[in-house]
Amino acid sequence: HAAISLAGEPTMYDRLSELLTEFKRRNFTTFVVSNGTFPEKLQALSEEPTQLYITVAAPEEEIYRKLCRPLLPDGWSRLLRSLELLNSFSCRKVIRLTLVKEFNMCKPQLYADLIEKSNPDFVEAKAYMHVGFSRNRLQMTNMPSHNDVLEFAQEISRHCGYKIVDQSTESRVVLMKK
Repeated sequence: HAAISLAGEPTMYDRLSELLTEFKRRNFTTFVVSNGTFPEKLQALSEEPTQLYITVAAPEEEIYRKLCRPLLPDGWSRLLRSLELLNSFSCRKVIRLTLVKEFNMCKPQLYADLIEKSNPDFVEAKAYMHVGFSRNRLQMTNMPSHNDVLEFAQEISRHCGYKIVDQSTESRVVLMKK
């Protein structure tokens, strides 16, 4: 297995298609985890991964700007374009919701709308973890408990056709599927 999730954005790697092709030649399964900043790069892939993740860290632009602090002024619209592209992929597609207590665990209907429009195979709701560079601007108290994640996933589920099919208490992750 190869998880391709660089520090930053893996679609910035100009030879991503070649890398996916080489992994496939060697019988690897590949997982690309993108923040959706470069939809044109996703669209240009000549080789699909086994599974494509798009991370969604906000239900709307205002929260996205506050939490993600995008370098590109049109970051939200780029993310929306990446989500729209999901239907064009034949590989497994996942929306990963990174949930941060006191920041983005609100407006479940808006998350549900994004999910329904992009039609992924799975939705993974996961707790923010207080590691790496994020420790410079977020606190340990911003890490939701597994129960917080589960309750929020249940709320999203009530607003869309995705149901909870699995969870990991230790990892603070809830998996939903249509």
